[in-house]
Amino acid sequence: MEVPPVDKTSKDIRGLDVQSKVDRSNGRCEIRSDVKTDIEYLCEAVPELSKFFHIVDKIGEGTFSTVYLAEAQMTSGAKEKFALKHLIPTSHPVRIAAELQCLTMAGGKENVMGVTYCFRKDDHVVFVMPYLEHQAFVDVLGSMSFEEVRRYMFHLLKALAHVHRFGIIHRDIKPSNFLYNRRLKKYALVDFGLAQGAPDTQIELLKESMAVNPAQRSVFGERNLNSLNPSEGAVVKVTLVKPTRVEDVAARRMVLPRRRPTPAGAPASSSSKPKASSLGHGLTCSCYTTDRVCNVCLSRKQQVAPRAGTPGFRAPEVLMKCPSQGTEIDMWSAGVILLSLLSGRYPFFKASDDLVALAQIMTIRGSRETIQAAKKFGKAVLCSRDLPAQDLRTLCETLRGTRPCKGGAVPDKPPEPLNVAPDSKEDPGLSGSPPKQQRLQDDARRSLASRTDPAAAVEEDPADRKGWDRVPDEAYDLLDKLLDLNPATRITAAKALQHPLFKDL
Repeated sequence: MEVPPVDKTSKDIRGLDVQSKVDRSNGRCEIRSDVKTDIEYLCEAVPELSKFFHIVDKIGEGTFSTVYLAEAQMTSGAKEKFALKHLIPTSHPVRIAAELQCLTMAGGKENVMGVTYCFRKDDHVVFVMPYLEHQAFVDVLGSMSFEEVRRYMFHLLKALAHVHRFGIIHRDIKPSNFLYNRRLKKYALVDFGLAQGAPDTQIELLKESMAVNPAQRSVFGERNLNSLNPSEGAVVKVTLVKPTRVEDVAARRMVLPRRRPTPAGAPASSSSKPKASSLGHGLTCSCYTTDRVCNVCLSRKQQVAPRAGTPGFRAPEVLMKCPSQGTEIDMWSAGVILLSLLSGRYPFFKASDDLVALAQIMTIRGSRETIQAAKKFGKAVLCSRDLPAQDLRTLCETLRGTRPCKGGAVPDKPPEPLNVAPDSKEDPGLSGSPPKQQRLQDDARRSLASRTDPAAAVEEDPADRKGWDRVPDEAYDLLDKLLDLNPATRITAAKALQHPLFKDL
């Protein structure tokens, strides 16, 4: 494929929010005027499309791409539907070519969407893909039986095992990128716009695309913590630290400000600054729990790591800015999807930023477990209090409403989420006064409140629970393996397909 000579500023193609653009309020199917304008623009930009396709509607729109529904007259006389993905001209040409190579090499089988044609006119590129009519995840979640969930996860893992064999890290696994046709029982993994190559990738252009853009940018619309008021901060915090070079951190001397000697007979200072011994073994700065950033933190080398993906589905190693990320991040995202399927809550995690997202994960998987996992990939997490790990079966059954609650209380209710403070080098001024701590903690609490409220659980007749009153232990064992905090021991897609949960599939 000849790629267009577009703007050299690299852009990522975000996931598509599928939504109908057809106005049916008057009982007739009429395309809205704004959609008509977009279709006309596309036909003018790529005139060749009009020779083969009749564009019917706009069915999806993302930050850097738009998807249209089109019909084509086949030689047999039958009409066939296609999805036309128009890539916004500002997308980097290498990224466009890499996505196309993923579709052509790995697509078209094993529940992975393929590409049929590709059109290019100047700086406009259009992928033509088979159209799979599908239902929105949120619309089918409440009515899915456990057997349907089991098959859904099997086919998702099948698709992941296939792309991972090519050394492709999808990076944006979520329900809207795994199309599901309930009637035909068909599935399709789509949107490789954020894909990266593993060290052994067979997609050569993925290696080149990473050379063009080695560190992914933040997701569009996500709050930038550096822009927050520095006078506000968090008292309860988790700090992520990665030394810039290998050395004995414990042997380094801690720098503390000198204090004036207290005059005889004067009352002792009521300063809230902790003593050096209370800061923990190995800390090397003097700004911990203060509203300022010391020279040690300011001189620390900035941490650069890929972090592209959708909030709520990012793995812990992504949130902690681990520079080495592999296909394991897709498996974590698959675990979050299974968590939503078993609990009946979607989205399960909904955080305003990476820090609150990490706090929410800790309320489910435990703070001590998170600290131990972080050490495995070179990060230090400091927590102000201990959070126990939740029993996954108890949590999911409580949220789904299949576990009885005595006196209206939720058993094993997750504790209030920890508040998190970022690395002081990258987000200066966030730690400090209580107002910011309270706001971040409220954000984390509100995002999980509806998921732990027994009143939100739908009352079901025991005969109509569709297998939810007899979910096997294997389902929660697989969930535990997918949500392993340590990517080194997290289950792979190939091994997940051999899990006892799928023994008859």
